Amino acid sequence: MSVAPAVRYQGTIHELQKELMTRYYGELTDIAEGRSDAKNAHLLIAGNPVEILRAFDILPVYPEVNALQLAVRKVSLPLIQKAEEFGYATDNCAYVKADIGLFHAGGVAPFGTVPKADLLLCNYVGCNVYLNWFEHLAELTGSPAVNIDIPFIRTQGGEPTADDIRYVVAQLEELIALLERITGKRLDREKLRRTVDLSAQAGELWAKIKDLTKQRPAPYDAYFDSVTMMAPLYCLRGTEECVSFFQTAYAEMSAKVARGEGPLAQERFRIVIEGPPPWPFLRAFRDLFTRWGAVAVASTYSTVGGLWEFGFRHDPAKPLESIARHMLAENLCNRTMLQRYDQIQRYARDWNADALVIHSVKSCRLFSAGQGDMREHFVHDLDLPTLLIESDLEDPRYFSHAQLRNRIDAFFEALEQRRVTAAADAADAAGVAS
Repeated sequence: MSVAPAVRYQGTIHELQKELMTRYYGELTDIAEGRSDAKNAHLLIAGNPVEILRAFDILPVYPEVNALQLAVRKVSLPLIQKAEEFGYATDNCAYVKADIGLFHAGGVAPFGTVPKADLLLCNYVGCNVYLNWFEHLAELTGSPAVNIDIPFIRTQGGEPTADDIRYVVAQLEELIALLERITGKRLDREKLRRTVDLSAQAGELWAKIKDLTKQRPAPYDAYFDSVTMMAPLYCLRGTEECVSFFQTAYAEMSAKVARGEGPLAQERFRIVIEGPPPWPFLRAFRDLFTRWGAVAVASTYSTVGGLWEFGFRHDPAKPLESIARHMLAENLCNRTMLQRYDQIQRYARDWNADALVIHSVKSCRLFSAGQGDMREHFVHDLDLPTLLIESDLEDPRYFSHAQLRNRIDAFFEALEQRRVTAAADAADAAGVAS
């Protein structure tokens, strides 16, 4: 393998994202430091009803996003250790520990100051740690807390039942009544429909952007570059700024397709990646793949907040019903393991991938549970070369660069040899036929 030239990963979309997220955290800091009397609610990324909050002009705050921002800036470890001093175990979710540590640091972070929640809104989807996390935050902050109970998908086809939809909608109506009491104003149903329509527009554009990586070369990396686009999608969903961002992103990515440009000088391997990235070492982790000319054409992590690429769109004509459906079935975290298998298989087939990479996260049971069986399924049942590696999404103590490099290099060497052997066999077959 020849050493690939250095790659500049940051471009126009990255700079625009940085601008939007700086403005977003500026608004939150203004609340925290008393320069704004706007209300805020803390909630979770996977399958959430942020459109309802936006309709009340309530700013969403995402502890998960705050935690990953801490990790990217390499300041998460002292906060994790502070939480461990309070009794959190070493294998507890590192996002939780970083967030709890941040609270004890007064909410002051390099990206801004996190305000105390006017409401803790736990949207339970698949991860029971969410419940404990928000219970602990409620105890620490004294903020009012509410949990929206989202049933697991139990049907073979992965569809929510009509009763499931009604059950969640009833809870959303209760949430609306609570927000009316907190804000002192009635819900503007037309504003809610407009907010839901903006989410639908963003979802449509995001789906079109993700479809572009079916091209060869893919115009961007659907794992490492997708995280740049995920921040506006989740933190700003339901706003004009979010739609505008994705209009710009789609235009830029479409132009790259037209010019035949990809994120690397040469796209040698197309991979699907399962699992969140190791945020404290995101650049170093990416380099381990780009040095082999490997580009992710699809990823499961980019669907934790929504599965728009398979057809789901918010519906302004039925705002609460579509929000309920999004929370129930149209996000990765509330899906069964067999549905995750199907999702990855569709990626491998429809995006024409050469291999699957599973990044198992030490402190996240939601993602890591069953990934050993997942590897066996794709290797032995589907003959898809699959690499399973492990570190953590937040805690830098679990990242071993040398070990990961050895595993990744060995995998791509084997993948390269598999390709050479297949080409030789095809040539021999063609010679026999002639």
